[in-house]
Amino acid sequence: METTYTATFASHYGAVHFKRTLEEKGYSAYLRPVPRSLSASCGTCVVYTVPSWNTLLTPDLEGVYAPKEDGYTCLWRHA
Repeated sequence: METTYTATFASHYGAVHFKRTLEEKGYSAYLRPVPRSLSASCGTCVVYTVPSWNTLLTPDLEGVYAPKEDGYTCLWRHA
């Protein structure tokens, strides 16, 4: 079963590269502004649908979040 996740990035380039890589692997992904409840350096996030949130981790990735009823749950954050 595939789930939708939100990823935040240190740079806009990182977000674009992540989106393209996911699409090349056949996954659904799109760019959007980062929700106010999530902070990110570049202001752009990628919303994507995959079987597992850790399908792809890249150096520019800041965090991965799963939606919940009242916001988001942090699944991974760059230390």
